[in-house]
Amino acid sequence: MALIVQKYGGSSVPTTERISRVAERVVRAHDAGHDVVVVVSAMGDATDELLALAQNVDTAPCPRELDALLSVGEQVSSTLTAMAIHALGASACSCSGRQAGVITTPAHGRARIVEVRPRLVREALDRGMIPVVTGFQGVCGENDDEVTTLGRGGSDTTAVALAAALKADVCEICTDVDGVLTADPRIVPEAKPIGHLTYEAMRELAAAGARVLTLSGAEYAERYAVPLRVRSSYDEHPGTAVSDEPERPPSHGSPARVVGLAHDPSRMKITLSGVVGSAGATAGMMHTLAEAGSGIGTAEIRAVPADDGRYGALTLVLPAADAPAVLAALRTCRRGIGYDDLTREDNVGTVSLVGSGLRSHAGIFLLLRETLDGMSVPFEPVSASDTRISVLCRAPLLPDAVRALHKAFVEIPADNPGRPVRDGQCGGPPTKASTMRERMNRVTSFSGPHGAAPSNSRHRAAAYCLTCRVWPWWA
Repeated sequence: MALIVQKYGGSSVPTTERISRVAERVVRAHDAGHDVVVVVSAMGDATDELLALAQNVDTAPCPRELDALLSVGEQVSSTLTAMAIHALGASACSCSGRQAGVITTPAHGRARIVEVRPRLVREALDRGMIPVVTGFQGVCGENDDEVTTLGRGGSDTTAVALAAALKADVCEICTDVDGVLTADPRIVPEAKPIGHLTYEAMRELAAAGARVLTLSGAEYAERYAVPLRVRSSYDEHPGTAVSDEPERPPSHGSPARVVGLAHDPSRMKITLSGVVGSAGATAGMMHTLAEAGSGIGTAEIRAVPADDGRYGALTLVLPAADAPAVLAALRTCRRGIGYDDLTREDNVGTVSLVGSGLRSHAGIFLLLRETLDGMSVPFEPVSASDTRISVLCRAPLLPDAVRALHKAFVEIPADNPGRPVRDGQCGGPPTKASTMRERMNRVTSFSGPHGAAPSNSRHRAAAYCLTCRVWPWWA
């Protein structure tokens, strides 16, 4: 017998008919001898409809009252789900965020869970009942009497935090797709479910825009080692397991591996020019972001030095929804940060490769560059690590970029033969992805042991193409 926390998003409970199907699924697990705790989001677009009602009477509604209003959506779905479970002969009880013991910070609309005290949930389980908990919300204050909401996708975090507090055997994130896919299936119909992901890979996909699990949910699961399974609520597909156990044992010198792509079409680029002292300015910018309530975890900051080595620029890529508050805060703190001018670029997005060993394998960058060049997609690097590489391009070009990169890195087998690569071709015209994969085998990293660059070398984090005898474009 296992303790299972199942979370059902709005797309899984859009109608009372679907709620009844979800109840059948829950009861089957319960009848199989498992203890089941259910976490539900609001039905379908209920949250958007409630938000529209609020804006009809006040274009800038009070955050406290807005939280009280938006929390109603999950209360409706949780009570209906409990009723549907009762109708099938099982015993269930709905629980609000307060009753489930979800304690949060006092930031209305973007609260974070600080503690879960699931006493009533445990008591219900001990009585053989199925608790149905409202996701997306919690309480704060001296007497835990202020309702707060966790922001978009907050039900994921509720489910993972509750699973951690209950020491559940698994937390199932039930959605409308067959797990975590290699890309967004609305853009790439050929995208396939990924059988297993590490916590780190799941976190990177969530940060890069994959909407199957929120970033805060992925971070919470990693912090408390909560076993996850992302699966469809519409069928019995096993979905994607997420744990700290690697899918395959690591080996020294193993090749780079891309497990999937994620994209985010709603980003904004802000550039601060004439910066004096990039380190202090970066710290000042991060402080400003925190004060403005922007998610630092989803923002990318890049320092661009000037030719004279003294003045430079800081580029910030962040969610467009955070832009108004961030822009106002940056202009207010102009003197403290120390910059001359601020420019913004709208209608941009990011596409990211997620995997392992990415930064240390030069062929990944080469294939990415030539794939996008071949699609005539102008781009600029945003960030690079061993687990994620992100680039920025115009939002209308993102679908083409995602499809091309998915074909190059995921669909085409790594051992697909291509024509020989001639010396000096790294800067040449775009070639087929299969040919580029052959070139990837000719590139070695200068950032690891056995031939690593000297620690004082300015190229120590770069890589060198042994075929072309040149440093690559990102060095």
